[in-house]
Amino acid sequence: MYGVLEKIVRHPERVTLEEVAWVMSNDELNEELFALADEIRQKYLGKQVYLRGIIEFSNYCRNDCLYCGIRASNKNVKRYRMSVDEIVERAKLIVEMGIKTVVLQSGEDPYYTTEMVGEMILRIKRLNVAITLSIGERDFEEYEYWKNLGADRYLMRHETADEELYKKLHPNDSFQIRKSHLIKLKQLGYETGAGSMVGLPGQNDVALAKDVLFVYELDADMVGIGPFIPHPDTPLRDSKVGDLTKVLKLIALTRLFLPDANIPATTALGTIHPFGRQLALKCGANVIMPNFTPSPYRSHYTLYPNKICIFEKDTACGECTKNIVRSVGYEVSEDFGYRRKDHERSPCRV
Repeated sequence: MYGVLEKIVRHPERVTLEEVAWVMSNDELNEELFALADEIRQKYLGKQVYLRGIIEFSNYCRNDCLYCGIRASNKNVKRYRMSVDEIVERAKLIVEMGIKTVVLQSGEDPYYTTEMVGEMILRIKRLNVAITLSIGERDFEEYEYWKNLGADRYLMRHETADEELYKKLHPNDSFQIRKSHLIKLKQLGYETGAGSMVGLPGQNDVALAKDVLFVYELDADMVGIGPFIPHPDTPLRDSKVGDLTKVLKLIALTRLFLPDANIPATTALGTIHPFGRQLALKCGANVIMPNFTPSPYRSHYTLYPNKICIFEKDTACGECTKNIVRSVGYEVSEDFGYRRKDHERSPCRV
């Protein structure tokens, strides 16, 4: 049974979709899979865990994705937008906590022009931090402009690499469009992040295997993986929550295919299980993203319900996540957490 896992580690380019789906469906492999993922993670990345401080600066979104709590047609959301000055002040707080990456995340909100995002980048970059943008699909020219101003990373989760399922969940969008944006970001030199949800209605082990092979072929620098959590104000309100073990298996498999990639232990995992993030760190994850969205905005960025930590003091996440890292025997890194040096980056395989 161990042969498929060994094949993934030694010859990932030879692994088939069916073999990955078989691992996802076979729980007898779980113990070996998780142990191997942790071994690979420590071999390539040591015991260091990178912190990325996230600012969710707008919950306006022009899209209507079926699973998302801030979808455009949800009239029950209290919408907000932070000013550039507010965002920069929060970034300063992140730096004061000793965190080396600021993540700027929002819905797809065209209110923030090319120049406004550029101003954020210029002002925050002066603080000597890496900047990750997570603001959805924008024009290719904007990606290039922001990269030239100093943006380091771009996170744009693909959610599912199954084309039919993607189309059902994303009105007026397609997986091929999302894929083209991710490839362009790689070509521009961004550390590029993709990622998926586990437990989407209509998703099976073959669809999950497609997610693994897609991020491998993209040579994704970051891969965010979390459970699907149904939101009561969406068409998928009556669906089941994604399975914890399936999420951990997808994280572990991704670590085998991308041994040096940055894989977060997501907040959504901590929402469905009190030790979800700790378990992810032991199954191959090496990043945690403490939330620095200020009150009163924090409670309104509701991609999914019952999100942890939204009502605590809005500066508490920094120390809390550091304690999570140490509780499982890992170390909080003071490094910027780049995946590779520029000259070592390889082109994507898609």
